[in-house]
Amino acid sequence: MDHHHHFTPPPSPMENTAAGASSKPPTPASTPNSRLSSGAPSSRQSATPSHASATASAPTPASRTVYSDRFIPSRTGSNLALFDLAPSPSSSHDAAASGPNAASSGSAAPTSPYCALLRAALFGPDTPGRVASSATACSSSSSPGASAVGTPATGNIFRFKAEVPRNAKRALFSGEDEEDALFPGIFTTRGAGQRKIARSPYKVLDAPALQDDFYLNLVDWSSHNVLAVGLGNCVYLWNACSSKVTKLCDLGVDDNVCSVGWAQRGTHLAVGTNQGKVQIWDATRCKRIRTMESHRMRVGALAWSSSLLSSGSRDKSILHHDIRAHEDYVSKLTGHKSEVCGLKWSYDNRQLASGGNDNRLFVWNPHSVQPVLKYTEHTAAVKAIAWSPHLHGLLASGGGTADRCIRFWNTTTNTHLSCVDTGSQVCNLVWSKNVNELVSTHGYSQNQIIVWRYPTMSKLTTLTGHTYRVLYLAISPDGQTIVTGAGDETLRFWNVFPSPKSQSSDSLSCIGGTSFVRSYIR
Repeated sequence: MDHHHHFTPPPSPMENTAAGASSKPPTPASTPNSRLSSGAPSSRQSATPSHASATASAPTPASRTVYSDRFIPSRTGSNLALFDLAPSPSSSHDAAASGPNAASSGSAAPTSPYCALLRAALFGPDTPGRVASSATACSSSSSPGASAVGTPATGNIFRFKAEVPRNAKRALFSGEDEEDALFPGIFTTRGAGQRKIARSPYKVLDAPALQDDFYLNLVDWSSHNVLAVGLGNCVYLWNACSSKVTKLCDLGVDDNVCSVGWAQRGTHLAVGTNQGKVQIWDATRCKRIRTMESHRMRVGALAWSSSLLSSGSRDKSILHHDIRAHEDYVSKLTGHKSEVCGLKWSYDNRQLASGGNDNRLFVWNPHSVQPVLKYTEHTAAVKAIAWSPHLHGLLASGGGTADRCIRFWNTTTNTHLSCVDTGSQVCNLVWSKNVNELVSTHGYSQNQIIVWRYPTMSKLTTLTGHTYRVLYLAISPDGQTIVTGAGDETLRFWNVFPSPKSQSSDSLSCIGGTSFVRSYIR
């Protein structure tokens, strides 16, 4: 079924005129002035029945005079027919008053989707009627007996009575569908209602020793389509194109992997350990190039910004490491009163969001050592953090078991936009770069994965299968596939988002497929 939006063209004035002529024969009183006055009586003109003017045999010039409101300027000098975008009148009275010259105006009626979109944006979705048809505007200005001032036939464009439409840009930060009213069909994904999301994963990897710890981040997907997973004291790399598994490192029996994070280039991987170390590995050569021992406790969160690596620890601090500098860290951020478990840089690398076990969400800029924004609305630990790739300054955060809410923030204006109660612990969030949708993973009691459409926050689908809370989440570089990990020691791959329009079907989608596959990651 085709779901493309169609714009219905205005009814042809020729058809309306013919219909009107069949019901009422034209009379000598059907002059341009009488048509104009019968369409919209002036505020100074007494309301008289329409049949009275139709049956009058010879109206006097005084009765044909139309007076306009003194505060409204005359629009006769400007040919409004050239800018006629308002919808045509649907009543038979206006159709009968359009006159025999309506055939020429019918051909000029805007019928293209662009005109319909522009009309909705300028006049609102519920415009009562057209200002004046082309024939009326032209004949009223050219006839000798035409009035010196023009009065709109049925429209109220120049009478300042129409409600001014709200700013469509505000709807991007709100939960309302204002943009759908002003620009129908433009902000709605074409065929979104038809898109089907598979309810089961197409691939499952067994991941022995994958920890069931809410405060860790053990899964990340690189721009080179390589998945990094921390299992116990080892880090494994799984190539999504070849399904090849490589053991990157082994920390030994005295240490464990607490976090992994790929650099944007996809060649270097950061590894945070239980002893507070941060290691940098060259994944192409499987070689460790640096170890930084700056934290006093485990490092559970990592985030890259070009050559700057940020690490969050149980020691309540955030450290910035410049891998080009000789020092272990270049700055230290303090403010959290408990373990830092969530850390994400914005897409423009101008803001860093951090979440902690102190139920607080902070926003930092690259040069500050104190948070520039502080949000305390969450009532549980904030691990789930995601920046919107579609709108600058739009931040989503999720709270733990006692909170269960996803909240949206405009960090540009420092405002709390909306809140959605999900009913369960929010473990992770990721925003799609292909469409304006996001995915959240949850804990007790359903251990579900939910796909949301923003800004309405309507559920597109709910995916289940994990038997433990879904603590880990990453998205493929093409933006179509997500991988989820849980304490049930499995990694599940789901086809969730559509492909980007600018991308060919054979790029980066080498992990795709609809057949179910189960294998081991080590």
